[in-house]
Amino acid sequence: MRGAIWFVVGAGAGVYAMVKGRRAAEAFTADGLRDRAQALGVGARIFREELATGKAEKELELREWIEARTPAIAAGSAPAEGRKQIGAEGAEQTRLGLNGPTEDPRQDTEGSTP
Repeated sequence: MRGAIWFVVGAGAGVYAMVKGRRAAEAFTADGLRDRAQALGVGARIFREELATGKAEKELELREWIEARTPAIAAGSAPAEGRKQIGAEGAEQTRLGLNGPTEDPRQDTEGSTP
């Protein structure tokens, strides 16, 4: 009885080793390497698609956030003559902080000495 148990254990280990060896040998053949390269290409394509989807979702989220905080500009009802290009002479510059737009401290030069 003990001999039969060891025979079955040995046969199982032999089958396991043979399957593992066949898989390892197949992985390094031309077909196996081609399959691995195709799988890498598919993985890269899926990654690019996920990245593009995430980028588009974040851009939409940021646009909605900006439009919610600047309704006059988003609706187009802000006076055109009052707006100036940022950095132009006399243009009021604002910057986004953690709590929303804040005045640019570089523009506050009243009372300072050059």
